[in-house]
Amino acid sequence: MSLNHYRCFLSAIVCAFIGLLAGCANHESGQTAASATGRKTFGDALSFLSKHKEVIVLTAPDNDSAQVVVVGAYQGRVMTSTANGAGGTSYGWVNDKLIAASRYEPHMNAFGGEDRIWLSPEGGQFSIYFKPGAPFDFDHWQTPAIIDTVSYKLVSKNKSEARFSQTATLYNHSGTRFDIGIDRQVRVLSQTQISRLLGVNSLEGLKVVGYETENTVRNRGDDWQRDKGVLGIWILGMFIPAPQTTIIAPFTKQRTAALQLTDNYFGKIPSERLRVQDSVVLLRADGKFRSKIGIAPASARPVAGSYDPDKGILTLVQFDLDPAGDYLKSSWEMHKQPYRGDALNAYNDGPLADGSQMGPFYELESNSAVRPLKRGEALVHHHRTFHIEGDRNALHRLTRTVLGVDLNQLPTWPDANRP
Repeated sequence: MSLNHYRCFLSAIVCAFIGLLAGCANHESGQTAASATGRKTFGDALSFLSKHKEVIVLTAPDNDSAQVVVVGAYQGRVMTSTANGAGGTSYGWVNDKLIAASRYEPHMNAFGGEDRIWLSPEGGQFSIYFKPGAPFDFDHWQTPAIIDTVSYKLVSKNKSEARFSQTATLYNHSGTRFDIGIDRQVRVLSQTQISRLLGVNSLEGLKVVGYETENTVRNRGDDWQRDKGVLGIWILGMFIPAPQTTIIAPFTKQRTAALQLTDNYFGKIPSERLRVQDSVVLLRADGKFRSKIGIAPASARPVAGSYDPDKGILTLVQFDLDPAGDYLKSSWEMHKQPYRGDALNAYNDGPLADGSQMGPFYELESNSAVRPLKRGEALVHHHRTFHIEGDRNALHRLTRTVLGVDLNQLPTWPDANRP
């Protein structure tokens, strides 16, 4: 299949997926697919989630205003967070309608959340989303229950940390069996830890919440073999878009002269939505046009972010990165080079041709490097999320330090009413 044919094929599959998922919701409720949450405060989000699932609220060791909501029934997922207590902004995108419906959808359940664990690869001969011999199409695509509907067991918790675990048996598209255990620890960070991780001396003038998830996949079965497939850890965060929000993905030229960027997952992204500058990729995150980028490990930096100038909210993510490591590809096709995937992905949601939409939301995603694990060995991947509000000059200094970007140089995107 040629590259152009594959682009059309993949775009059609994804469109069918979201369209059919929306159609299922419409049939059941008579409403359109879930829209972005209308809540403005963390307290509202917490109240809503508490009505439907058991929640755990974690707070920073030194700041009770920095809070995080975790739901064990959603695989120990961080649903939302705030830097300013109950009356502060709720940062995570939450799929109100799906959660309130108290039912499971076919294929996958997009409950939302700022940090959820998935496993890779999604497509290819090592995929765990397609049964052995199944074609790579929507009808045969199924998210494994261990990362979709299975509740994780709470192992321990205190004021600032919670740990969850679960086990599963999976088979990939080639028929290889995986017996695994998953451990997931969520910890809210102190101001001192945040300053150290961001490489700054002070957070004066800023309201900050930061948390880290430590994600572990342990091999409980036979030794993994590279030619029969391995598993990777994939962390995805869903956030609330805004007309002028920009995703900021810095890259390096120290390891490869040319930027290794994939920007055609759903077709060409218009220039008024994607900008590539000397050391950063900028993608509009308004939730009005479906687009996705991926940066290979040789070009990626272990950090990315987004900025909403209207609300003055800076979001940062940090993650483990092995520039020379193997990363799994997830496109829905057989792969000639299955270990040449992305380290970082970013996605902007948007409506389909019929006007239906799962979100709107945008995503910041990181992937782990992978290796064949012997029985008892484990793969560990850390992913951190920070939300920062406050003095604009302080935000400027922080962004230059962490992302190498001046906020004043971010684009002013065209009329928000245009797609």
